[in-house]
Amino acid sequence: MTKLFPLLERNAEFARTYSPAALGLPAVPVIVVTCLDHRIDPALALGLELGDAPVIRNAGGRVTPAVIDDIAYLAFLAEQLRGGAGAVDTLFEVAVIHHTQCGTAFLADPGFRRRAAEATGLSEVALEASAVADPQITVKADVERLLGSPLLSPKVSVSGHVYDIATGYLATSVDARFPQPAN
Repeated sequence: MTKLFPLLERNAEFARTYSPAALGLPAVPVIVVTCLDHRIDPALALGLELGDAPVIRNAGGRVTPAVIDDIAYLAFLAEQLRGGAGAVDTLFEVAVIHHTQCGTAFLADPGFRRRAAEATGLSEVALEASAVADPQITVKADVERLLGSPLLSPKVSVSGHVYDIATGYLATSVDARFPQPAN
């Protein structure tokens, strides 16, 4: 028996009352970027229902090139679904959410990072870049990284937040803002 078996049973229960949603725009114009840590579930923490908002998860909830690529594509897709370029002034907000007690904080230690690199084959530079030792600092850096990307649509705003594992509370660290046009 697979360890997934209990989850497959839960899925069967879910499927009994499931109604598929048509492909279209999400109900809430927000994309959540957060950590893959099992202690934070954006659907539960934010009260999201199926079809409400896309969620992108990775180690630390960091804004990586892959995350930027995904957001660029989703902005293009949202614009097409809304009638094409020029149809709307704003598309959605990207909420970057880091959290306290993140397991990636271990990667701030050079010895741990070296051992992790040896064990995984990932570069120490990449591992160091994913560390979230102080979520207040890293969430601000990731908001700036996304706002500074030439791939980010000027119709997409970005905000930064920190989720407190101890309390379940989400606090805004960086208010939503749009990228500044290049001079």
